[in-house]
Amino acid sequence: MNVYDQSPYEIKMEWGIKGAVEAAKRKDIIIIVDVLSFSSTVTTAVENGAVIYPFPPGQHEKAKAYAFEIGAELVVGRAEAIKTGKPSLSPLSFSEKSKGKSFVLCSLNGAACVDVSKKVPALFAGSLINAKAVAEAAQYVKNKLTVPITVIACGERWANSAQDENELRPGIEDYLGAGAIISFLKGSLSPEAFVCKQAYEASKHTLPSLIKNCGSGRELIERDFEEDVHVCMQHNTSTTVPMLSNHQFISFEQPNLDESFTVRPAESEHLGTEIDHF
Repeated sequence: MNVYDQSPYEIKMEWGIKGAVEAAKRKDIIIIVDVLSFSSTVTTAVENGAVIYPFPPGQHEKAKAYAFEIGAELVVGRAEAIKTGKPSLSPLSFSEKSKGKSFVLCSLNGAACVDVSKKVPALFAGSLINAKAVAEAAQYVKNKLTVPITVIACGERWANSAQDENELRPGIEDYLGAGAIISFLKGSLSPEAFVCKQAYEASKHTLPSLIKNCGSGRELIERDFEEDVHVCMQHNTSTTVPMLSNHQFISFEQPNLDESFTVRPAESEHLGTEIDHF
């Protein structure tokens, strides 16, 4: 037993890629929370009928090859999307026109966390916009499998960090998003999960202002993506729950789950590309 693994609690909270790695080692149910904006964008895309293949940051050419191999479109950065009208990490770039299409979606944080934690009983994308729905889905699977749930606040990365420095920059938008999800979960909370929930409970009446004025929110607004921030800071506006299955995020449909719900096949290993910082 690792002294840091928050045993014997049923609901746990971790930060970033390392936290996702540790949760995957425990074979927990995992909820990836990247509010601005991987999780919010995946939710919006799946809600509009798109199939999303998450891909970690790394090499652009490998991402292009992967998209070509599976017959999907590689999403572009927000700036390029404005010029071309193609889908990006902006939730606003997905609409009814996306229905039935497949996309490879890369991100520095959310997709990276998915990549290191995909070999688990169930992995969901959660955010503020689907907090209640994703909690209910994870709870359903938890009750089926009797395994813990770990909520991962992805956070951001410090730019130009030195080799001996920790790259993780905690983002309150992800912490509050994780707290919102935890507030709907049932089970014993680790101290880390309890404090995260309390932070959300104490802040939920000022969430829009906090998300808009936090570091990540201000950065997007200064880059002229204020509408993205506005969409991502909405609370429980979606009932869509993206669940990773066979390398792709699809909509979780509880009634269609087999009674003997078990671990999904391990996802294939691959390298990806950094398309955007969110």
